[in-house]
Amino acid sequence: MARRLLALGLALFAGLMLSTLAPLPAGRLSPRPVVSLRILDRDGALLREVLSDAGGRCRWVTLDEVSPFLIKATVAAEDRFFYFHGGVDVLSTLRAAWQNLRHGRVVSGASTISQQVVRNIYPGRRTVWKKLVQTWLALRLERTLSKKAILAQYLNRISYGNQAAGIEAAARLYFDKPAAQLSLAEAAFLAAIPRSPSILNPYCAFPLVEKKQREIIGKLAGFGLVSRGEARRALDERLQLAPREDKFRAPHFCDYVLGLIPDEERSRLAAVVTPLDGPLQERVEVMLRRYLEAVRDRGITNGALVVLDNRTGEIRSLVGSRDYFDEEDGGQVNGALAPRQPGSALKPFTYALAFEKGLTAGTVIQDAPFQSAAGGGAFMPQNYDRKYHGPMSLRSALACSYNVPAVALLDAVGPDLLLRRLRALGLATLNRGPGHYGVGLTLGNGEVRLLELAGAYSALARGGWYRPVRPVLEWRRLSGEVIRPDAPPASPVFSPQVAYVITDILADKDARVPSFGYNTSLSLPFRAAAKTGTSKDFRDNWTLGFTPDWTVGIWVGNFNGRPMHNVSGITGAGPLFRDIMLLLNRGEGWTDFAEPDGISRVPVCPQSGMLPGEACPGAVEEVFIRGTEPAAYCRLHRPGISVLTASSPGTVPKARFAVSFPLEGDVFRLDPVLRPEHQRILLKAAVPEGESPERIEWWVNGRKAGEAAYPYSMFWNLRPGSFTIMAAAVRDGKRTESVPVRIVVLT
Repeated sequence: MARRLLALGLALFAGLMLSTLAPLPAGRLSPRPVVSLRILDRDGALLREVLSDAGGRCRWVTLDEVSPFLIKATVAAEDRFFYFHGGVDVLSTLRAAWQNLRHGRVVSGASTISQQVVRNIYPGRRTVWKKLVQTWLALRLERTLSKKAILAQYLNRISYGNQAAGIEAAARLYFDKPAAQLSLAEAAFLAAIPRSPSILNPYCAFPLVEKKQREIIGKLAGFGLVSRGEARRALDERLQLAPREDKFRAPHFCDYVLGLIPDEERSRLAAVVTPLDGPLQERVEVMLRRYLEAVRDRGITNGALVVLDNRTGEIRSLVGSRDYFDEEDGGQVNGALAPRQPGSALKPFTYALAFEKGLTAGTVIQDAPFQSAAGGGAFMPQNYDRKYHGPMSLRSALACSYNVPAVALLDAVGPDLLLRRLRALGLATLNRGPGHYGVGLTLGNGEVRLLELAGAYSALARGGWYRPVRPVLEWRRLSGEVIRPDAPPASPVFSPQVAYVITDILADKDARVPSFGYNTSLSLPFRAAAKTGTSKDFRDNWTLGFTPDWTVGIWVGNFNGRPMHNVSGITGAGPLFRDIMLLLNRGEGWTDFAEPDGISRVPVCPQSGMLPGEACPGAVEEVFIRGTEPAAYCRLHRPGISVLTASSPGTVPKARFAVSFPLEGDVFRLDPVLRPEHQRILLKAAVPEGESPERIEWWVNGRKAGEAAYPYSMFWNLRPGSFTIMAAAVRDGKRTESVPVRIVVLT
C-alpha cells in the first residue's frame, strides 16, 4: 500500500513538473489589456490618454527603451536572484510559506519578478492556494519567455501608483521624461514604488519613498551593480517631481477622433496621431473664452470654431464650446459638429450655380419685392434691414448679403441643384428632399455642421476642389505597425473660374460697404474672403472665411436655442474671426489668391453691367469668366438724360463718419409679447477706413446714452417716442460728431 501511495505521489509530482513545461497562453501576455490609448497632436504632444481596460495609463516599451539603471534597481529591489532561479526563489518561498502557515493568512510574499508578472495577468485574492497556483504558473512563464522578456513584461505591467502602469508611464508622470533618460537617483526612486504603490505614493509620501530609494542605491553599490562614485552622486541628487497634470487637451476634438475609430481597431491601437496644432489650439481656446466673456451681455453663452489647412484638409484646430466642463451651458456639446441653421452662409454656393448658368458678377439684378412659388407655396423674402435697394450687380448683392436677390437666383436655378451641390461639398445633414427646404435653402433653413461648412468653404479656396477634412495622420498599433491613411481624394465641385469669382467677391471690402459699412471686423490688412450668417430670431451667428492657406469657421450662440440680442455676423462671430485670421497670418508674407486661366477683367458701367458708353458716369473693372464678358455697350445712359437708380457697388461714396444703424426715418414697433428688456437695437457707426477713434459716444435726445470702444457698437433699449441719435468719435481729446438721425418707436 505504501509503495502504491509513493508511486502515486511520484506520478503526481512528475505530472506537475511536466505541466510546468506547457507555455502560458499567448493572449495572457498580450499588452492589449494594459496599454492605454494616446491621442497625439501633429508634433507628438499628448492631447489625451484613454485609460486601459485595466484602468491605468501604460505605454509599452522594450528593454532597450528603459534606462539600465532602472533595470538594475528593479532587480536589486524586487528579486536579487532573478537571473539565477527558474521562476521561484525556493529559500525565500519556504521562509514565506512557514510565516504564512503560522498566521493562517498571507503575511509575507517573497514573490519573484516572474511570480509578480503572473499575479498581474491572473489577478485575484491573495490566499495560500492562490500563491501555490502562482508558483506553478511562474514556472510555466519561465519556460515560455526569456529572462529579458519576463523583465519587459514586469516593467510594462507593474503599478507605480496614480494610475501609472509600467515604467514609461511612471517616468513621464513623476519626472516628465521617457524611461530611457532616467538617472540612477530617479531609477532607484521609481523602483521603490511597486512594493506598495498606495503607501509609497510620491505625491503624498515623498520622504518615505526617498528613504526606500537610498536603501536601493545602497544595495546596488553593495552588489557591485554601480560604482561607489555613482552611488554617492545619486545620493546627492535632489529630485523634483513634475507637476501632477492629467492631460485633457482639445476635449471635443479628442471625443470626435475617438468616435472615428472602428470597434475592431480600437483594441489594437496604442496611439493616434492627429494633425491638430497643439500651441494653436491652446491660443484659440483662450481667444474664444475671452471673447465670449466680453459679449455675454448680448445673450451669447457659447461658441465653436475650426481652423483647416486648405492644402491638405487637415484640422489644425477645433473648439467645441467655451468650457467643456460647464454643465449649465451645455459645455460638452460639440458646437463644431452640432447641426445648426447657417443663415446667409450658404448664399455663395447659390451664386456659384448662377455663374455656371452664364450670369456674371456684373449682371444686374433687381432687389425689389419678389414672390417665389418654388416648393408649392408662396414665399416673399425680406432683406435683413427690411428694405429694398433697387437694381444692383450680383457682386454687390452677394457682398451685401441681400436676401431677395439670393432667393430670386435660387428660384431660377432650382433648390434641387443647390441641394445636390451642397451634399457634394460634404454637408451630410441636409438629408431631406428639395421640397422640404425650397428656396429658403439659400437663406439657411436647413441645419449644417460648422466643421462640414468650413470644409465647403475650403473647397472654394482650393479652386472648387472639395476634399473631406482630415482628422487623423497615423494609427499606431501595439504591434509597432504604423498605418498612415492616404489623404482623402479631392473631387471637383465647381470650376476654378467660378470658385475664383466667388472668392473675389467675398474678399471685396468695398462691395460690402453699402450693407456693412467701413472698417468692419471683416476688414483685414490682407486679402481674405469672408461671409457671415445669422439664423432666424438670432439663434445662430456664423462667420466663415479663408485665405489661400487657411479656412476659419466660427459659430456663436446658445446650445439651448435661446436667441441672442440683435447680433449680426459682423458684431457676433466677426471680431473673433478677425483676431484668429490675424494670428494665423502673423509674421508671414501675405499671398493673394492665385488667378486661374480663363479669367478676364473688363471695365463695365457700374449701373448697367454693360460696356461703358460716353454718357456713363464712370467705369469699374469687373472680373469675368472668359466668354461671359458683355459684348454690348450701355443702353441705360444717354447724353442729356439723367438716370436715377440705386448706388452701384462699383461707385462707393466717399467715406464719412456717420451713424450706420438705425437710419434716418426708421420706425420701430414694440412687440407686446416680449419683455421690455429684450427689445433693443444695436447702435452702429460707420468709421472711415484708416481712422481709429479711441471710443464713440452715443447721444440720444441730447443726453449721453453710453460709449463703446471698437467695434463701437452699443445696445440701446427701445421705448415709445421720437428720438434723435447722434454719435461722437473721440480721439486725442478731439470730437467728431455725426449727422443726427431721427427715429420713431411705436407701441
